[in-house]
Parts: sequence; C-alpha cells; structure tokens
Amino acid sequence: MKLLALDHGRARTGVAVTDPTGTLVRPLPAIARVDTPTGMRALAAIVDRERPERIIVGDPLLLSGERGAQARAAAGFADRVRGRFGIAVELVDERLSTREASRRLAEAGNRRDGPDLDSAAACVLLESVLGRMGPGVRA
Repeated sequence: MKLLALDHGRARTGVAVTDPTGTLVRPLPAIARVDTPTGMRALAAIVDRERPERIIVGDPLLLSGERGAQARAAAGFADRVRGRFGIAVELVDERLSTREASRRLAEAGNRRDGPDLDSAAACVLLESVLGRMGPGVRA
C-alpha cells in the first residue's frame, strides 16, 4: 500500500512517500504555505504523481496528549485534504517526530532546520505508521 505523509506547518509542510509496496520511505521537497491556493496546487501535483492509497497527516498533540491550536489546525487541514482528493486521510500522533528527525539529520551531518527537517519529520511519521502496520499487512 502506497502512503503519503504530511507534516503540516504554517510556513512549510514536510512530505514523505513510500514505495508501492509500503516498504521504503523517501522524503519529497517540502511544500511552502500548503494552506494557500498555490500550496494546495503543489500538493495536488504530488498526489497526482505519486498516487497514494492513503494520506497520513501528523497530529501535533501536546506532550500531555491534549489538542492545542496546532493540532486543531492539522485536523482542519486533514479535512480539507480529504475533501479535495477523495483519498482516505488519517491523523497520526506525531509527538517528538521533529526531534527525532533533527537527531537523524545531525548524525548524518546535515542541517537540522528548514525544509529538510520538515520532510525528515514526515519520514519519521511514515516510518512509525509502517512499524505499527507490521510486515505482513502492507502488500
């Protein structure tokens, strides 16, 4: 199953996608201001090109598990994506994904901010989803 992950943010939205078997994850360029018409067109181009079966949107819950302003914005974004593309959209807890992405980028000697970090966080999110699905579930 091919999945697309989005780490929604006001300035940039990180993007990651799996291969068609749902095994390998790769980052795609982050989308600037995805909530604007231009940003949504950029997302549409990715959806058209990648043809995911499901879209994962990071749910930035507070460490307490409560929904703050960013989580409410992500939920609204997920609703807009669902309505626009008619693809199953799932909100997935993304707590600490950016921290993990930053750590990975630092270990690889890369910058730990900007668009690379956003899409690396989307990769972490997508990898966590694949890990929960298990190896026999993905085909």
